[in-house]
Amino acid sequence: MFKKRDRNEVRVIRHARVRKKISGTPDMPRLSVYRSLNHIYAQIIDDVKGVTLVSASTVDPELKGQLADVDKKGAAKKVGKLIGERAVQAGIKTVVFDRGGYVYTGRVAEVAAGAREAGLDF
Repeated sequence: MFKKRDRNEVRVIRHARVRKKISGTPDMPRLSVYRSLNHIYAQIIDDVKGVTLVSASTVDPELKGQLADVDKKGAAKKVGKLIGERAVQAGIKTVVFDRGGYVYTGRVAEVAAGAREAGLDF
């Protein structure tokens, strides 16, 4: 009898497949997105040094008050704008987008759109 894999296990396999091909460097760090049921998290990572350069999420105190009147996609776009602004302040202009094994639609695409609006290129 076949055992069906759970959705997160399949996502982790997809993420590993994507991560074989992309990596963050000091010149072009990686913008990684993690999506949970209620929140969304984004980090800009330098994989050579193994450090997180910039991060933002829906649990960030800076965004907490602004998210009461928006849906999850709107919150994701605000997270994208916040991480884009923080990255530009840190001197980061270009990143590689890591969708984390998720399909590039919905909240993941909104994070990317918000980051582009804030001035990031990818």
